[in-house]
Amino acid sequence: MAQTKVGGVVYDDLGETVAFANVVFPNSSEGTITNDNGRFYLQSDNSFDSIEVSFIGYKTQVIKLNAKVSLDLTITLETETASLDEVVVYTGKTSKKNNPAIDILRKVWENRRKNGLAQFKQYQYDKYEKLEFDMNTIDSAMINSKLFRGMEFIFDYADTSRVTGKTYLPIFINESLAKVYGDNQLNKKKEDVKANKNSGFSNNQTIIAFVKDLYNDIDVYDRYLKFFDKSFASPVGKAGIDTYNYVLRDTALVDGVESYNIIYYPRRKNELTFKGDFWVAAESYAIKEINMQATKSANINWVKEIYIEQEFDVLNDSLFLITRDYFMSDFALNKKEKSKGIYGKRTTLYDNYQFDIEKPADFYKRRVNDFDPEVYNRDEAYWDQNRLEKLNKDEKQIYVMLDTLKKNKKFKRLYNLGTILASGYYEMDGYDIGPIFSIFGFNDVEGLRLRAGGRTFFTSNDPWRIEGYTAYGFRDDKFKYGISGKALLDKRSRLTVYAGNRRDVEQLGASLTNTNDVLGRSLASSALISAGNNNRLSNINLSTVGVSFEPVYNFEIRLNGSYRTIETANPGVFSLDYLDPDTGEVSGEVKQSAITLTTTYTPGRKMSNYGVDRTLINEGAYPILYMNYTKGIKDLLNSDFNYDKFSFYYSHPFQIGAFGRLTARVEAGKTFGTVPLSLLNVVPGNQTYFNIQGTFNTMDFYEFVTDQYATIHLDHNFNGRLFSRIPGLRDLQLRELVGIKAVYGTISDENRAINRSGLMYRAPEDVYWEYSAGIGNIFKILRIDVSFRGSYNFLPDARSMAITGSFGFSF
Repeated sequence: MAQTKVGGVVYDDLGETVAFANVVFPNSSEGTITNDNGRFYLQSDNSFDSIEVSFIGYKTQVIKLNAKVSLDLTITLETETASLDEVVVYTGKTSKKNNPAIDILRKVWENRRKNGLAQFKQYQYDKYEKLEFDMNTIDSAMINSKLFRGMEFIFDYADTSRVTGKTYLPIFINESLAKVYGDNQLNKKKEDVKANKNSGFSNNQTIIAFVKDLYNDIDVYDRYLKFFDKSFASPVGKAGIDTYNYVLRDTALVDGVESYNIIYYPRRKNELTFKGDFWVAAESYAIKEINMQATKSANINWVKEIYIEQEFDVLNDSLFLITRDYFMSDFALNKKEKSKGIYGKRTTLYDNYQFDIEKPADFYKRRVNDFDPEVYNRDEAYWDQNRLEKLNKDEKQIYVMLDTLKKNKKFKRLYNLGTILASGYYEMDGYDIGPIFSIFGFNDVEGLRLRAGGRTFFTSNDPWRIEGYTAYGFRDDKFKYGISGKALLDKRSRLTVYAGNRRDVEQLGASLTNTNDVLGRSLASSALISAGNNNRLSNINLSTVGVSFEPVYNFEIRLNGSYRTIETANPGVFSLDYLDPDTGEVSGEVKQSAITLTTTYTPGRKMSNYGVDRTLINEGAYPILYMNYTKGIKDLLNSDFNYDKFSFYYSHPFQIGAFGRLTARVEAGKTFGTVPLSLLNVVPGNQTYFNIQGTFNTMDFYEFVTDQYATIHLDHNFNGRLFSRIPGLRDLQLRELVGIKAVYGTISDENRAINRSGLMYRAPEDVYWEYSAGIGNIFKILRIDVSFRGSYNFLPDARSMAITGSFGFSF
């Protein structure tokens, strides 16, 4: 319903586009800033007959508007000759000294804790959130394409974005209502969801959870603002002075409060920065309004536009609290102006603030299972009464259009195809076939390997599930299989029982942290992606039964018993022989019963779905603390050995502001007792061409064997911080990667003495280490690392260098 819409491109008198120029409706606080290519779009609910365009070093231009909608303006700014004496001003750089805008910004920092929720012991408020996804850049070619034939009616619901001026079509909408509680003394916060409603992919909780995770709440006063797994320098935070140029543009009344208007734009290209402006209350130095638009040169994938607005209200003379938060992103394959994409929009409203209402500490304890079906089934009368902002006519029609679309046969086919590609399973009624990406394999023992599998699947919240597969190797002429079942007995504590059996060929030396997952298979077991000989494979027959539960959210305890037999899968080439201490005879097969207790703590982990299986939302974004104790029991089910094994690992990702992300991983373990090679800790080498977490890229399988060990892995991604400052490289948006890994370990004389495998045990007693450098974000999906061996280069056939890579989609 906007009254005035205007857009176009701003040039200088040399014909170059002007980035970050200021465009406003005269005598108002409504405005925007041109993007990296000089393009802008601005709309208002009010009627205006002109716009004002200005930038440091140029004469201000007032452009008359001949129509209420003018989207193709071409504006030329003339150089201000009086500014030519000051090179700093002419190039758009602003001084850090004697700059009134920066003086005001310092006052903002000094007063940040006096203006918001931090000044109270406790707080609570109502929160309404609306998420919407839209296809954008709708044109006649799209409308008439074969893809949408039979679904043309959906384009009757198209609208125009108030930020970019592009036509868009809604495809998903979600609303939620919540009560938020917080305690600044306990440093605790709780969000109690009262209602949730969505259309589009209404039953897909994973999509909803993933979308919500993309749009985390942000505090503009923080030094860095994190979303899309990236840290953007906040224009209001203390990192801003070294990152942005600031200009004090105006002083005006905003909602009756005298305020300063400050424009900001980045000092350098290709960094994770914004451009925009904000209003600061003159007396309290609180942020009154702010808009932030990510620069197009920012090193972030699949996102063409990011636009954020926040508004704050005055509750009394000094208390400013956020009342509205708007976040819009444009997901696209590239950043070209005419490229089509998907808008993701979140509008959050805050109301009914209350303070100093104390709650007991247990109130903030998060429940393991917080699924309440009633939350997702509120009637329309409830929503009409409790929404903090009424839906407009177009938004109401979104529900109608999407509910109609879901009944369309062609849409159902497209949706099912997308589901197969996303999950890897082909869905049937009550049963899924897959994973389809595991059908083919190859290794030195099996030759060509074909695999077929499936799982029961009625809904994403099934309380029980059965999974299985069968595989056949054409070289060894053998069938393999795996089958497992699990059932969720108690949702509140996630008490789960499980059991399974697997007979297969596997590469044992691929991980220090062993599990009893009967359906798991290491990437190292395939020779299709291996360097050198990959023939040290084993036949595994594993049976397991166990129970798991979560006494505290994201803290899992697992107890299971297992029985397995292990023998070489490649006789004459690879041996697992050992001297039996009781009989004095040489044996090649191990039969072992064991009981294992495992605890896993994952603070910050986010999951979706509430059945026996859940989907991880934020992989790699949280710490992991894992501890394991295994007791081997001799003679139980004819078991061969008594032993005790402890293992531990801790992984933690650290976001280091503008300098990227460091991931640190520490592992340690010890085996008490005399055991053969198949029960020892083989330091995991990596003979594949792919990056495998926790392995050493220049080490071969079974190169080092230990019964006690400690390792450290440090990997850092600079996210393009260095390349962004090198002409010729910055436009490629590559990312620098460095890493270092080390392991120390020993092996006892007793374990050496029973070895009859022909493999000379070697432990890294002098510390084995390697270092790596790499380039990521090649074509936005490829990473290549070059690793160099730092020690034990004297060994025969030692690989001094290894090249590995990986594919993946990341922002």
